[in-house]
Amino acid sequence: MDKVAIVILNYNGRNFLEKFLPSVIRYSSTYTVYVADSASKDDSVIWMQANYPQIKLIQLSNNHGYAGGYNRALAEIKAEYYVLLNSDVEVTPNWLNPMIQLLDEQPQIAACQPKLLAYDNKTQFEYAGAAGGYLDWLGYAYCRGRIFEHCETDHGQYDTAVPVFWASGACLFIRAELFRKMGGFDEDFFAHMEEIDLCWRLHIGGYQVYCCPKSVVYHVGGGTLPPSNPFKTYLNYRNSLAMLYKNLPSGQRWKIILFRLILDGISSLRYLPKGQWRDIWAIVKAHFKFYAWVFETLPQKRQKITQEIGIIKEQQSLPISPKSIIWAYFVQGNKTFDSFSRS
Repeated sequence: MDKVAIVILNYNGRNFLEKFLPSVIRYSSTYTVYVADSASKDDSVIWMQANYPQIKLIQLSNNHGYAGGYNRALAEIKAEYYVLLNSDVEVTPNWLNPMIQLLDEQPQIAACQPKLLAYDNKTQFEYAGAAGGYLDWLGYAYCRGRIFEHCETDHGQYDTAVPVFWASGACLFIRAELFRKMGGFDEDFFAHMEEIDLCWRLHIGGYQVYCCPKSVVYHVGGGTLPPSNPFKTYLNYRNSLAMLYKNLPSGQRWKIILFRLILDGISSLRYLPKGQWRDIWAIVKAHFKFYAWVFETLPQKRQKITQEIGIIKEQQSLPISPKSIIWAYFVQGNKTFDSFSRS
């Protein structure tokens, strides 16, 4: 069994592999690197076989998204730690050792992430994770170094290793045993929010999630779906509601979901000035799909969490902010993590 398995999920990403795989090979020579291909329609597989025969290639029969793709790929890999790495990430010389040391020394830490900086502007934090992810009481995600669309410049202000609520799926280190114990990713999510949902289950199970900024990687971001993609809008809105239903305590669940449904409707107004009707329709479809899931699969998933992982915890016992990031950002004008924390 490998100590560490580095697993890159690929779908039509030959250009990213060609650009970023050399850094992974160069700075990860001690460990096994896998590429799991999700039935790409480009020449990713042929190019991999011709140029990197030493990399272990897993060929999936279909594109099951981030969640299903990784679930299927990791089921074929035996290792102590999995490293889930996006294909559009450039790693650095010491990216592995601090993370592995953290997991080796602190068994209560189930998962962790490095500091994520933007590939195109390496002085700025990257949207998808920055220096560790958090949730506010309404379930809105934000990061040390990134609140909504505002990404801070990295001045070393978040260089301490700290417990966080969620670790980014762009570069996620996780104990293989716990990945399996928690049931892996929710495949119905397909992509987006699945790592936050998994980290929430880790917290319910009594484990911690960390960011370790001694490790640094550079992420392109939006490599699979651009920010303005209506499908991405649909996935984010739908999956956020499903995550809240699954993991919130009973006394808070519907009150918070009702708030979110109202705020979702308000947030759709931002698409009106640009005539982005497809994004507005994506939010409507996301809500109706969530309602369908409430009557189909979500109650069973929620019951499975309590039966197999642990009793769903009150928000006060988790690293969830009791304040609203919406209010702080849009009303009070707090654009940084530190200013929000002090408000």
